[in-house]
Amino acid sequence: MTEELRALVWTAASIGFLHTLLGPDHYLPFIMMSWARKWSAAKTGLITILCALGHIAGSVLLGLLGVFLGWAVKGLEGTEAIRGGLAAWLLIAFGLAYLIWGIRLVYRRHPHQHRHPHLSEASGSHQHLHTHLGEHTHVHDTETGKTVTPWVLFLIFVFGPCEPLIPILMYPAAKSGVGDLLVVTAVFGAVTTATMLGAVFLGKAGVDFLPLKKIQRYSHALAGGTIMLCGIAIQFLGL
Repeated sequence: MTEELRALVWTAASIGFLHTLLGPDHYLPFIMMSWARKWSAAKTGLITILCALGHIAGSVLLGLLGVFLGWAVKGLEGTEAIRGGLAAWLLIAFGLAYLIWGIRLVYRRHPHQHRHPHLSEASGSHQHLHTHLGEHTHVHDTETGKTVTPWVLFLIFVFGPCEPLIPILMYPAAKSGVGDLLVVTAVFGAVTTATMLGAVFLGKAGVDFLPLKKIQRYSHALAGGTIMLCGIAIQFLGL
């Protein structure tokens, strides 16, 4: 391994770690959705890995095209900025939609009274408590949500760019050959994925440890609100 490649590998590992850790959108959505939807550790890990691979693959493909077709770095940075803005707005939209759905679910689960008049005057009328779940629940809605949610997250992460990957790592590595380019890209991807997994499981362990049973009914609304705030932070605060 040459000195140049060794330096790029260390840079790739450092940037992959810091880029992921300093971006809460890389782990908060998975922590909150895992808590709200009661995902197992295996399912949480699988969804996180798939989203990490989608997140990296989009920038890698764009960078490879730029390297082999000779595109200017400035043009690719502009494309990455557009992708980043789109991903942020998708995150905001998904979080808002999930927040509204979560609030609606809280209302449907809240017991309340209904008066039922009877045809016979002697029978009068009676009240009883019930929720809008049970016989009113549409099972397909819940099943569809469980199936669609991971794919929505995956789509958002495919659009989400790895901003430092192309200009700082891929272009300098390509000058030394395809082998160096592949090594540096693989190191960045592996460290990014490992950091995402570590942050998600640490956060999930922290959430599971906290006494949150009293607010469990608000879990979906809180998850949606957190995801929406992540998108807002990315779009308007540049995180």
